[in-house]
Amino acid sequence: MEFSLLVETFEQMEQTSSRLALTDYLVNLFKKTPANLLDKMTYLIQGKLYPDYEGVEMGLAERMALRAIANSSGKNLSEVEAIYQQTGDIGDAAGKAMVNKGQETLFSEPMTVERVYSTFDRIARTTGSGSQDTKLRYVSSLLNDASPREGRYIMKFVMGSLRLGIADYTVLDALAIAFTGDKQNREALENAYNVSSDLGTVARLLAEKGLEAIKSMQITLFKPIRPMLAERVVNAAEALERMEGKAAVEYKLDGERVQIHLSKDRVELFSRRLEKITDHYPDVAKASHSLKARETILEGEVVAINSQTGEYLPFQELMHRRRKHGVSEAVENYPVVVNLFDVLYLDGKSRTDLSYEDRRKLLLKVIKSGTNQIFNIVPQTVAGKESDIERFMAAAIESGCEGVMVKHLSSAYRAGARGYAWVKLKREYQSDLADTLDLVIVGALHGRGRRVGKYGAMLLASYDHKQDMFRSVSKVGTGFTDEHLDQFYKELEKHIIHQRHARVDTGMEMDVWFEPAMVIEVIASEITLSPSHTAAMDSIRPGFGLALRFPKFTGKVRDDKQPEDATDTEELVAMYKRQLKVHPETKTKEDS
Repeated sequence: MEFSLLVETFEQMEQTSSRLALTDYLVNLFKKTPANLLDKMTYLIQGKLYPDYEGVEMGLAERMALRAIANSSGKNLSEVEAIYQQTGDIGDAAGKAMVNKGQETLFSEPMTVERVYSTFDRIARTTGSGSQDTKLRYVSSLLNDASPREGRYIMKFVMGSLRLGIADYTVLDALAIAFTGDKQNREALENAYNVSSDLGTVARLLAEKGLEAIKSMQITLFKPIRPMLAERVVNAAEALERMEGKAAVEYKLDGERVQIHLSKDRVELFSRRLEKITDHYPDVAKASHSLKARETILEGEVVAINSQTGEYLPFQELMHRRRKHGVSEAVENYPVVVNLFDVLYLDGKSRTDLSYEDRRKLLLKVIKSGTNQIFNIVPQTVAGKESDIERFMAAAIESGCEGVMVKHLSSAYRAGARGYAWVKLKREYQSDLADTLDLVIVGALHGRGRRVGKYGAMLLASYDHKQDMFRSVSKVGTGFTDEHLDQFYKELEKHIIHQRHARVDTGMEMDVWFEPAMVIEVIASEITLSPSHTAAMDSIRPGFGLALRFPKFTGKVRDDKQPEDATDTEELVAMYKRQLKVHPETKTKEDS
């Protein structure tokens, strides 16, 4: 398949801010793609070579990328560096530098999707001494035969700056339309994706074997399952009402959610974002072999502890484990425990269809074998009264937890789904004045005064899962230390885009726009009506969205969350209505 067809589609995507148009472009592309190439095409669209859990990265240094452009364009390195400084993007620099490069020769190879993908794969798998020089040769071989347009996207992909606004759900919509003719079939594709976390495999299987094959996809060991998610409630009474009067109540720990896949001779750990994190927790991987199961998939929360007292420590302490070097020192200096709370697969069988009560019984058997220094079962009680939940929550908070999780005893495990079968009741929700929210940075204003050269305020958005959009809810400029501001300026640089993202909806104007990628936690005094912000637009009053009053950054960057895991717009509506019940005097003239 000609690579130019993919380039043409990418160019069309870059020029639109319409999600419907993005879907249409994908549908056309999928229909032109051979079935045996669909998995690779799907990965390329996502800006990756394999599913996230494979952990495969290109690993080409920026300096080497610039040298490859210089080699293929006929310009010297300093000229290419100057173009890069001007454009701010290596892909754009490649396209500009290659405009006047020589024409194809008799020795040029055809530029196909197959060739580009296989070369990318070789680049990613080249390691060890001299690997950067080898990667350079591979990239140069592509650029030598590429047009400036093709070279632009080749380098964007190599450097991880391919930002097209394509969400997983947009891809699923396009696949459903392209191969079944009905967008309603997305649900079956989404279910398959939830148990496999592999869009490429879903795409190819659909094209080759049809919808029935998709419906038969099952949980597979060492392919992480997209986690089941919880809604929030304001108090114990609402939690019990959602649970029909009786529920399991568990500690809500301030740690990192982890999915453990175990066989006789292999252990892998995956994060909430489905990234392989086994190397960060070698002590957990080693201890997993003490569990009483031949094959299993377990879920738990890794929590940092005070090695002297056993007390839980804040989430930030776990970030010391996120390193490539000095892992053994980190294991010694920052010990952890894993509080298991679910079993999804055991000895060759999926257990997700069992009730939560029955899954808990199985979990108890898995670690029943006496003491284990790393693994625990998350503390739980079964409650039928508000007072039972409140007392248990007080104990959880005293132990250093965020609050409690309340779970329906008869609920199955719904991979990738959010609902009221599980709800969270956090300490902040007991406050009449403040609540914490996880929001996505989508834009920024340049700083003034002592913040010159940094961002003065960030535009934050909540997630609208029904429309797969990010709706603005607030600007935030307080709560940031100088260190935070420096960190955000560096981290957000790789997410800068030239126009408002296709999946961002706001009435605000920003100096800089970002792809939705970074999630941060904020606190606010209340939620108000807003004519400028678009979160939950028209839900309370026509022409008004919801916004935060006096927002403040809490200091917590939610690296463990995908943008789509941010606070949902429906949650904002529920929180707004609850605060009116608590504080009827805070109603505005517009509310009345």
